[in-house]
Formats: sequence, structure tokens, C-alpha cells
Amino acid sequence: MKRIPFLDSHTGGEPTRLIETPPFDLGTGSVADKLSRLKKDHDDFRTTVLNEPRGSDVLVGALLVEPADPTCQFGVVFFNNVGYLGMCGHGTIGLIASLAYLGKVQPGVIRVETPVGVVEATLHPLNPPLPAGEELGVRVYPNRVSVKNIPAYRHLTHIPVTVDGKTVHGDVAWGGNWFFLCHDHGMDVNMGNLEALTEFAWRVREQLTANGITGANGAEIDHVELFASTPDADSKSFVLCPGNAYDRSPCGTGTSAKLACLYADGKLSVGQIWKQQSVVGSIFEGSVQVDGENIIPTITGEAWVMAEGVILVDERDPFANGI
Repeated sequence: MKRIPFLDSHTGGEPTRLIETPPFDLGTGSVADKLSRLKKDHDDFRTTVLNEPRGSDVLVGALLVEPADPTCQFGVVFFNNVGYLGMCGHGTIGLIASLAYLGKVQPGVIRVETPVGVVEATLHPLNPPLPAGEELGVRVYPNRVSVKNIPAYRHLTHIPVTVDGKTVHGDVAWGGNWFFLCHDHGMDVNMGNLEALTEFAWRVREQLTANGITGANGAEIDHVELFASTPDADSKSFVLCPGNAYDRSPCGTGTSAKLACLYADGKLSVGQIWKQQSVVGSIFEGSVQVDGENIIPTITGEAWVMAEGVILVDERDPFANGI
């Protein structure tokens, strides 16, 4: 029987399942190279760890691997119920908080190599701090994390998409994954409207594909983000992820894409804080820096460790590799 230890956290309601050690050899090279080998030779690991009967459509996996970049302490591959993610904002926050829980990182800057580039995470000290002499433990650990993401940018502006005779418009932007960001959908973004939001966002994604609308170099736009106003933050959003599950968090890469669009429109200044609320009510704080032509977003949120255990894989089980 195979045993795969795991640690679960959630960031703003969105879960991350950390696997600290690959149960197979992914070879040398960059994290992008290791993702390619994982996808080609060990995709059943992804389905075993995340899919039913052990997991769910909303769960995101984080597999720690050795980084190739010598300036990085960790490398990570993120994956979900249908495939792999270039970057994951909520997952990076969850990863760092989980490592803090395990006592493997201390407050400060932690560099992480992802398949799409290096991100810089800052683990903030406990506030208030622990009493003198008390160590990190099961109950108390730093869990507030800021993630300085890879550069984000807007690729296409105000693109029309028609679903059932209704035309909406959106920007196509990169924040570590590809997004279609839409404001004029006219739908209520709340928990009572999840079914309609999911159906509409999925239809939008289908039309993007049918119309040949892509990210740079023909990349598939696999996330759809629907925005609305809210009294509790600067914006509220519903984010549909590739596996047809909505993001419970405000979505770190989606917020990064949003910040790039805001800056491009002159609606966000360097260093200005933008509060992005998710459909479940959790909030990320975001801001941008500019380095030459690059827009560098930083996302801040909190993650909470909620379960640890061991996945058991019985070779006799007809659903050992997931459903």
C-alpha cells in the first residue's frame, strides 16, 4: 500500500493540499521541466491526490520540488482536478503558511520557483507576537503572506462575447494564468447565485474558444472572472477555474490580472492598495510596482492550516487513482 503524507490549508476559503516530497524522481532542471515530466509520466499522482473519492473539484495541489534557481528556497508545481496551473496566488499563500506551521520557514522573504517564473513571498510576523520563549507550534503560527508575483499585463481590451443573444465585454489579461475579466454582465455576484454565475461563466469560456480568442501565442483562456461592486471592498468577483469549480478566494492570479488592467487604465497608482473580495466574502489586498515596462503585482492574504494526514493508496482499489 502506498502512503502519501499531506497537509491541507485554506486561503480565503480556497483549499490547498501540500505534498512535501514527490513519491517519484522528476529529474533535474527547472520547475517547468519537472512539471512536464509530472504531466507526461505521473499524471495519475494528480488524480490520486485531488480527485474523488479523496478530494473534490475545488481542491488545488501544491507539490514541493527542488528549485533550479539557486536564489530560491523552494520550487512548487500547482495542479487541480483537470490539469496544471502556471502559478497560483492562493496556493502560494497556503504553501508559505503551511511551511510556517511545520516550522520550516520563519517570517521574512522566501523565494519560490514556479513553472512560469520566480515569485517572492513575504511571511509576516505574528501580530501580536508570541510571548517570549514560546515556539511555533500546532496552535499558533504566522499565516499572513504577501506574494510578489511575476509580471502581469493586459493582452486584449474590451473584447465582445455573445452568449444566448447577450453581448458582454472583457479584457484578456495574464496574472500567472490567463483570464477573461468582465464587468458588464449584469449578474448578482453572491452565494445565492452560484449556479447561474457558473453556467454563464462557462458559456463565456466556450465562446472565447469558439471565437478563437486566446492569450498570447494562442494560449487558452481558462479562467473567467465576473466583477461587481460591493460596499465591503473596491470590487467583488466570481472566478470560474478550469475544472468548472469557482474560486472561494478572491484569486491571486486573477487579482494580479485585474491590477494590471486597472493600472493600464490609469485607475490604480503605484503602491495604492486595492481590496478584492471573493464571492464568499474573503478579501485580498493588492498593489502594483512598475519595473521598466513590467507591472509587478503583490497580493496579501491569510491562510489557515486545517488538516494533516496520510493518503492511502491500495492497489486493489478500482478507484485508487481517483475518479
